[in-house]
Amino acid sequence: MVKAEVPAVNGGESYTYGDYKTWGDGRWELIDGSAFDMSPSPGAAHQSVHSNLMAALLPYFIGAPCRVFSAPFDVLFPVGDLFPLGGENPDDIATVLEPDIMILCDMSKLRPYGILGAPDVVFEILSPSTSARDLNDKLLVYERGGVKEYIVVDPDNRIVTAYRRGDGSPSFNTRAVYRESDMLDFRTFPALNIRLANVFDVPVFSQTLQRRTKWTSTN
Repeated sequence: MVKAEVPAVNGGESYTYGDYKTWGDGRWELIDGSAFDMSPSPGAAHQSVHSNLMAALLPYFIGAPCRVFSAPFDVLFPVGDLFPLGGENPDDIATVLEPDIMILCDMSKLRPYGILGAPDVVFEILSPSTSARDLNDKLLVYERGGVKEYIVVDPDNRIVTAYRRGDGSPSFNTRAVYRESDMLDFRTFPALNIRLANVFDVPVFSQTLQRRTKWTSTN
């Protein structure tokens, strides 16, 4: 595959998964053809919360028909009758996201390159560089795409917000907020409960250690 130039963000161009696959540098997401740079990489708090969530989720799904996946892993959201001539070709899809964590129960959506269609549950962990998009654009994509539960985790404020849809609902029709002292429950998996005190058990990053490490590496 020939490596293409990375996109001009907010340059008015419209891109698809076919373009996206040729960008060899960095990590990107597409929302309705617009490209969004996912740099810089997540920080220590984000990664700690991510690890804690995975540690809580994985044991529950051992031997279950549903599977847990973690970024980087593409989720493609088709719109309408995308393959009218038969023969699946995702290259025209214009919305491609990388949720931090996703749970998929319909394995017919699983592809070698990612997930084609909505996972059942999606987690996004807020970072300063992505929080506005997570709470607005991606919320709308997950809602219209058919995600059953969208879980937004805020490490700074130690809050979780869960957006959920009822059976057959075309949109998220309930919103619940959980604090660090709460147990996070799920409509899709009634027996699954996660203690948020464990999720928000994040180490304190030492600025002093950072300066000392930098000094040592240059002397």
